[in-house]
Amino acid sequence: MNNEDLLAMAEKVMQRSYSPYSDFKVGAAILAKNGEVYTGTNVENVSFGMTVCAERNSVFTAIGKGDKEFVRLALVTEAETMVPPCGACLQVLKEFADDLEVIIKWKNGCQTVTLKELLPMAFDYELKVGKK
Repeated sequence: MNNEDLLAMAEKVMQRSYSPYSDFKVGAAILAKNGEVYTGTNVENVSFGMTVCAERNSVFTAIGKGDKEFVRLALVTEAETMVPPCGACLQVLKEFADDLEVIIKWKNGCQTVTLKELLPMAFDYELKVGKK
């Protein structure tokens, strides 16, 4: 799966966003190690803490289908500037993909970064239990 196809899948699912409060649509498509792609979009709630981001929705869908190893994530918004995943999404992504490539597309640009660049000092199991 090439980057353009993955971005197209994220852009398509972005149009299904449920974002009546922010009107900020986000689409994500995550590529599993086995070649499967899982998409997700943001789903808002009037109780904002109950809102779930597109990135986590794509990961949770993959987990439900039995995939837990990922290689690339495409993230698409209609924003004027680059919008990286939020901290909660970064931490969820870190749980399953240390070396994840993240392609972020916005209205007038696109950039590819790594999860390690976005979350350089991630909380992980080794830190939590004091093992290396």
